[in-house]
Amino acid sequence: MLFLYNIVIQFTGFLLNFVALFNLKIKLFVEGRKNVFTSLEQKIKATDKTIWFHAASLGEYEQGLPVIEKIKTEYPSHKIVVTFFSPSGYEVRKNNTVADVTVYLPLDTKSNARKFLKIVHPEMAFFIKYEYWLNYLNELKTTKTPTYLISGIFRENQMFFKWYGGFYRKALNSFTYFFVQNEASKKLLLQLGKSNVAISGDTRFDRVAAILEKDNSLEYISQFKNNTLTIVVGSSWPKDEALLLDFINKNEFNVKFIIAPHNIKDNQIELLKSGITKKTVLFSEMKGKNLADFDVFIIDTIGILTKIYSYADIAYVGGGFGNPGVHNLLEPATYGVPIVIGPNYSHFAEASALVNMGGCVSISTKKELNDNFKDLILNDAIRSEKGHICSTFVLMNKGATNIIMKTL
Repeated sequence: MLFLYNIVIQFTGFLLNFVALFNLKIKLFVEGRKNVFTSLEQKIKATDKTIWFHAASLGEYEQGLPVIEKIKTEYPSHKIVVTFFSPSGYEVRKNNTVADVTVYLPLDTKSNARKFLKIVHPEMAFFIKYEYWLNYLNELKTTKTPTYLISGIFRENQMFFKWYGGFYRKALNSFTYFFVQNEASKKLLLQLGKSNVAISGDTRFDRVAAILEKDNSLEYISQFKNNTLTIVVGSSWPKDEALLLDFINKNEFNVKFIIAPHNIKDNQIELLKSGITKKTVLFSEMKGKNLADFDVFIIDTIGILTKIYSYADIAYVGGGFGNPGVHNLLEPATYGVPIVIGPNYSHFAEASALVNMGGCVSISTKKELNDNFKDLILNDAIRSEKGHICSTFVLMNKGATNIIMKTL
């Protein structure tokens, strides 16, 4: 089976080179990997001590960030190497300040894995949440490199737990220790005979809780808000926006809207703006304008949504009408903001928990959206209670990083 896996990886590499001719994201994926080994050789000496973290994309990087920062503090003489699989992670965080070296992870071939680990020679390796690249894991085991999974999630439908998943189960032997988010994941690993498991929880709670200690002020958002009740729409998709625009256009409340769409391509932004009848300004066009005069602020850039949530009185988090579902709720939650989402959230434990606790409301129809927004806008007590539930939920679930560090 490993033989077939390697054939698939090789074929995928060939196919991606072709697709890159027509797809910008795949082009970034391919082009970004061309000089990885040269970059590594320039930045890492044979005498350097290194620790390697791998994240699939931006979400996993943010999830692992509390551990990366703590490791950097505990091991100041080591170089921190961070790799990404996806362009949506690398292109946003390639200039991060916590890592000494940030690159794409070369495709998981035997030769790439050997060459990568020979150059990087990590003293420890960390995989964040998931992504089990078999050749890298096998090579880590061969080199006897301590390897850890942090904030791991395991489910019965994964290949490890299927009758045909023997070669994937074998790859788990490469891990020195598993730090998982919940009891269900631990039980599944125990069924495979893995006793090197600890329930640490989710390091994302540590990351979002730490946000409160930072300067989250944005002067232009303050000017726009102008002490007016504000609804922040984060990571919205067209299906979210179809419901939201009706409320934005028809409501007569004294309320402002900040929309940070998931897709900020020019045509999508223009389509969104053209559907709004109220006075609207784009982030890219705000210079020289009196932002307080506008009702809707569309954020056609990336990297500032976390800070924008600090100005929210109510948050709508997008993705809940798509697959796999809703985006990150924890950032608005940590600020004590009540949250509204779409119906698809069952794959996300924090969303399910917040809905059950009452801090988050799930809607499926235009009427449900309108009714819940109306209640949250008009009733300070409801807004305050739901916001308090959200912030308390984040504080109650902190501590995963300390558990990991104590075990290490």
